[in-house]
Amino acid sequence: MPVVETNHRLTRAEVDFFVAYGYLGPYAAMSPAEMAPIRREIENDVLTTDGPNPRSRGQSRHMDQPVVYDLATHPAIIERIAGLLGPDLVVWATNFWLKPPGGAEIPWHQDINFWPLEPPLNTSAWIAIDHVTVENSCVQIIPGSHRQSLSHVKAEAGVAFGEMADPNAFDASGAINMELKPGEFFIFSERTLHRSSVNTSDKRRLGISIRVTLPIVHVFQDSAPLHPGHSAILAKGKDVMGFNRYAGRPIVPANSEL
Repeated sequence: MPVVETNHRLTRAEVDFFVAYGYLGPYAAMSPAEMAPIRREIENDVLTTDGPNPRSRGQSRHMDQPVVYDLATHPAIIERIAGLLGPDLVVWATNFWLKPPGGAEIPWHQDINFWPLEPPLNTSAWIAIDHVTVENSCVQIIPGSHRQSLSHVKAEAGVAFGEMADPNAFDASGAINMELKPGEFFIFSERTLHRSSVNTSDKRRLGISIRVTLPIVHVFQDSAPLHPGHSAILAKGKDVMGFNRYAGRPIVPANSEL
């Protein structure tokens, strides 16, 4: 069982594992009890309000909600990713993944197929807000699948994405289930194949993905799936390149209840 630790530095063995298998974790950023008030804040003040992205209340909320900014920059996440990518890190996107009972399957895919990055370099953290199990559609990953880039084809009917990885190009028999307690997370590469099934339970599944890259990467912030005016976070170190826009931690209005 993952425990909340204050030393977030990766060991050489962990780095070697990520290189070989394309993921790490789960780790605990916080306990379920510590996540409980954060969950309530997300439910009451984030998912019920419009945010910077006109297409989705679940995207880019690090720009206007301190609770999301703080999750995106949590030391347990950023310091571990620094062990993979180095001391200068950019959180370029955040996105909530809310799947109610009966929620549709997300097919096997590699994230980089969908992203506005050049060069296409990213490491993601997926944080559980709810208790995430096989029954309510935890993320599944295929260890080692990041070692190749796959073509994507039109998705089958009834799934949540318009494209999916070509099913003839990989073997899913080695897939593993990333079941998580609230406050736990795992890390994975932009090429690690992953999916989530239909939510067959009577419980919602809520998590958030934190997308991390380097200052050398151009993030096309005014194009889909982002939006005009999108800002990233300089989460660690320096940016001597100046390619991307950044914003600081959001300031909550004085009359807010946050």
